[in-house]
Amino acid sequence: MKSFITISILAMTSMAGFCQPAEKCDVVERPSVETSSSCYTPWRAPLQQAPLIKLPVGSIEPQGWLRKMLLLQKDGLTGHLGEISSWLSKENNAWLTTGGDHGWEEVPYWLKGYSDLAYILHDREMMEETKTWIEAVIASQRSDGFFGPENKRGDKPELWAQMIMLWVLQSYYDYTGDERVIRLMTRYFQWEQTLADDVFLEDYWENSRGGDNLWSVLWLYNRTGQPELLSLAEKIHRNTANWHQATNLPNWHNVNIAQCFREPAIYYMLNGDETMMEAAYNNHQLIRRIFGQVPGGMFGGDENSRLGYVDPRQCVETCGMVEQMASDEIMLCLTGDTYWADNCEDVAFNSYPAAVMPDFRSLRYLTAPNMVVSDARNHAPGIQNEGPFLCMNPFSSRCCQHNHAQGWPYYTEHLVMATADNGAALALYGANTTRMRIGEDRKEVVLTESTHYPFDEDVEISISMKGMAAFPLYLRIPTWAEGAYVTLNGKRQEVEAVPGQYFRIERQWKNGDKVRLHLPMHLSLRQWVLNKNSVSLDYGPLTFSLLIDERQEKKDSRSSAIFDSSWQESIDASLWPTTELYPASPWNFALCVPSDANMTGFQIEKRPWPSDDYPFTSASVPFIIRAEGRRVPSWTIDEYGLCGVLPNENALQSAETYPITLIPMGAARLRISAFPKAH
Repeated sequence: MKSFITISILAMTSMAGFCQPAEKCDVVERPSVETSSSCYTPWRAPLQQAPLIKLPVGSIEPQGWLRKMLLLQKDGLTGHLGEISSWLSKENNAWLTTGGDHGWEEVPYWLKGYSDLAYILHDREMMEETKTWIEAVIASQRSDGFFGPENKRGDKPELWAQMIMLWVLQSYYDYTGDERVIRLMTRYFQWEQTLADDVFLEDYWENSRGGDNLWSVLWLYNRTGQPELLSLAEKIHRNTANWHQATNLPNWHNVNIAQCFREPAIYYMLNGDETMMEAAYNNHQLIRRIFGQVPGGMFGGDENSRLGYVDPRQCVETCGMVEQMASDEIMLCLTGDTYWADNCEDVAFNSYPAAVMPDFRSLRYLTAPNMVVSDARNHAPGIQNEGPFLCMNPFSSRCCQHNHAQGWPYYTEHLVMATADNGAALALYGANTTRMRIGEDRKEVVLTESTHYPFDEDVEISISMKGMAAFPLYLRIPTWAEGAYVTLNGKRQEVEAVPGQYFRIERQWKNGDKVRLHLPMHLSLRQWVLNKNSVSLDYGPLTFSLLIDERQEKKDSRSSAIFDSSWQESIDASLWPTTELYPASPWNFALCVPSDANMTGFQIEKRPWPSDDYPFTSASVPFIIRAEGRRVPSWTIDEYGLCGVLPNENALQSAETYPITLIPMGAARLRISAFPKAH
């Protein structure tokens, strides 16, 4: 099986041989930062230059399964939350009316994803709904610069909700160019400057997540150059929780870790101290060394990670998944390091899809790599949370209910990025059409990518433009893609593509030029030494899980919603049921691991691409893997109603082997993803 990325500029020309003298093909660790972009807003001096620049929202239009995801969001919970969640009711809502109710994180959490979804789909009705909230936010600004609902903890202002809404406004500005956003943010940050340190970012959430405030300040500085913003950035950093410790984290809340580990890297852009960037990397690895010996790109956090609870049956919030993806995307922009693209894909392909039902009308608060029951029972203390947090419920938690909306829109926005040297970088592969400017003369180019990546190895991209333009094109080579190579106009390039780096082609591009990138996928095993030497099976960027037959039970969601979730009175709750999932086939298998490097014990079986473009169900996956396993009788559902912790390596196994089927982890809502090894 072969993988190709094809880049063609519409009118056809031919070109023989390898790179000509006027061209340069090489492999680089990351795009150059020796110059700054003349096509898009660069990082303004004295800030560090970022190698990758996110395009304005709406520049990238997804196709294929990714567009299907966004349409399901529109037709599912994201698109209808405004009708069903009491937190989004327009009646006396504090984001619409001074002194109203529901003035905290729920509206901006939802709007953060909903508005970007509207811009990506160019959906007029959704954009009008977005505008209703945006206009109210802009109109709410007081004479002193503060905006939105006033939340206080004692006599101290609590600013977490405003941090989220600033991101909503930034996307709105990028899409519309509405200068009122610049004026609002300028005046609001002037107000923040008036706050004494002892009342600024003092509450738990805002203190942990001050990096989001810092990101918005630097975003504004890049557009206005107001020097006082840099002193505010310093103030935010010194009042934010300390995320640059060598062997500890400020707290062990899973969403805070996924969202806030990046704060030192953002601050690095201001002060240029390499130890700050190193701290962000260390935060990411620290949690994974202790609690992240599991597949899927995340870690065992439940709500808060706890010493001794490191098994792959420990969970992570859906909020944690989408915030990790957002952090990976930001880190990718700041560093250009392909590691962050790999991790983002790991979460996006393997963890996040199984956290929601295929119709996107309900989701889980908590999801684990090994998960054989998904019900409304209280499973504490096996998991850290006390409540009905494993069932698929539209109201299983009001944070994830509203915040999950950002996952696929933000992912879409980072498929293709501009580079500081006026080029284009294909960083996260996926079907899309991108309109962007490239080269010093800011020429308009359209890239159209057709692919089922990561479910097959063929990716085709065409570029349409008038005339000619000189610019570098960067193609990310995933770390798993051993043997990748590039062809230009049908000729294989002599320069070897290196996993974990970028293949760069710098040339005068003409209509009809074509590039192909071959990304061979191979079967491989990962061993989780700290989790009893369990193993996971990967194929390219996909991890595979045991196929477990599901027995589904539909229930009234109001009966299993937690205390602080709330329906609007007018909604028909029967349209939004809770789904509980129970295993209807054996799941306690140890995986028979081949002794040879060719992995001959596993057989890949391709299936037709699903007609509805949705590949994340057991019935619609484009391929499966046939394998063998041995039953482990002692591995059962435990006293908490959870998948038992992994059995000891010497636990009794059946003498008989059984045929088992493995499917992509993202399609397995019940799954075993980290297996004991058969002996």
